[in-house]
Amino acid sequence: MGSRSGILKAWDYERKVTVCSKIFHTDKQIHCITYDPQGFYLAVGFVSGVVKVLDPCTLEEEGEGSFRYSRDCITHLAFSHDSSYLAAADSGKAVVVFQLCKEGNQYVWQYLGKHCSHYKPIQDLLFGVYLDSTKPRLLSLGMDRRLVEYDLQNSRKDELLILSSERIEQSAIPMCMAWYPPLTTEHFLLIASDLYKLKLLNVTTRMCRKTVLGPTYGSPVKKMLMLPPSKDGNPNSHYMAYITQDKVGVLILPLDGNPHKSSAQICHSSGVSHLACSHDGRYIFTAGGGDRTVFSWEISRPALDAAAALGGKDLIPFYTLLEGGRDGELFEAIKDLFYYCQLHSQGIDSMETRQVSSRIPLSEVPYLIRALGFYPTEQELEDMQNEVKFSRYAETGKYVSDIDLEEFIRLYVNHRPAFGISKQELYKAFQVLGVPDEDGKPVITREELLELLQARGEHMTEEELAECFVTLLGFSVEEGHSEVQTSECKDSELLLESKLPPNITMDTFATDILRFPMSTHELPAEQEPLSSRASKVSFETV
Repeated sequence: MGSRSGILKAWDYERKVTVCSKIFHTDKQIHCITYDPQGFYLAVGFVSGVVKVLDPCTLEEEGEGSFRYSRDCITHLAFSHDSSYLAAADSGKAVVVFQLCKEGNQYVWQYLGKHCSHYKPIQDLLFGVYLDSTKPRLLSLGMDRRLVEYDLQNSRKDELLILSSERIEQSAIPMCMAWYPPLTTEHFLLIASDLYKLKLLNVTTRMCRKTVLGPTYGSPVKKMLMLPPSKDGNPNSHYMAYITQDKVGVLILPLDGNPHKSSAQICHSSGVSHLACSHDGRYIFTAGGGDRTVFSWEISRPALDAAAALGGKDLIPFYTLLEGGRDGELFEAIKDLFYYCQLHSQGIDSMETRQVSSRIPLSEVPYLIRALGFYPTEQELEDMQNEVKFSRYAETGKYVSDIDLEEFIRLYVNHRPAFGISKQELYKAFQVLGVPDEDGKPVITREELLELLQARGEHMTEEELAECFVTLLGFSVEEGHSEVQTSECKDSELLLESKLPPNITMDTFATDILRFPMSTHELPAEQEPLSSRASKVSFETV
């Protein structure tokens, strides 16, 4: 345990006694510590930017094991699986790598290189191993939504190279990452976001292969780690420990979004800063920070398994996540719309005998999703379709081209926003994009809104834009088509200018254009989810 007062202590957690301790007088304020996988070294990161490599038994420095290659606080430390590399991330958005080199008969740590690889704070740092190889690989995850991989093999002294840098999220902010256990033939990287989602990324292609609803206990997952298999239990059972802002929890793998497979409780009411687990996975340790405490938690895996079993099998746990459950209006609407999509895929005007099926083509999923009041981006839709399309590819070598009702409900529950769309989120968007009017309310001009929709993000063409506004503003089909098709570009602009107000406020955009029911008085975000109410509007429209 390291503290801001510069005291480092090694504890025997079973006997609850201090084994040894050390006080740092020059560089105080310890921020992070980590052991290497083999237990030969202990790395300590300080607020001053210093990294020290210590002997784990005596807590004395290893030769020239003190490095100052940063002026910013060291926030993360990680060793490679073979203890040949040590990486550190600082609050200056840079990653520093040290390498273990042989000099004579001794091994000493040497500085390899540094790279400012993110433009926002680094959220996590992780070593792994390349497939079919023992060579280490290093990844960093930033608040800038980028996953960066470093080229350790070709990096030289004072030159840390980047192998790849990819944006893995559109709007969510990634919080942490971990290697997913080998539960399937594919190898995955697990990433948790601030939108209460857990995503599995293929380690080679970086394709998002699965998205599930994560633990929803007041705040998103902040850190997570895979627990080693229990010697007493089933060796094929896998569990994950995690912390949120003030809670510690355990989740049963594999991930599927079942809320009954996760449990959590408050550990530090003023906030938890870190977690670790014992070598046998029996205990979890959490460090508070402001409360100056470290807790040891014993894990009862059978109790968690029993709670998951009591929650029900198959689709029963997912029905509880739908408003009203299996007997509610939402479930009935899903069934009706699902069957309508079956008819739509076969042709509404067809007079031929209908082929009764329990599945719909993947091409119908976007229409069904939007009819339920969930409006994903094109990238999110692609992730959803890929999740189904490649679900059996590793085992059978074939794509899945359709989906049944049960699979769709799982997909819908796991991908839709955990708490709906709030008025506060819409207000934030207008604050960023708009300009305050005389009353201090953010306003976007009609021309600027049209330009933003056609030039930013997943931009739309003028024809697509006109078609959407024709539908949203409730024009008659004849009026919309005749006006949109006559001289395409200019007539589209004239149509939109004639129907949209010159200045658009948040309330105008939400109520008059998107048709979300909005109250006139301000409410906190938690009390005013718009997407669940919008779904009722969608039902009536369909």
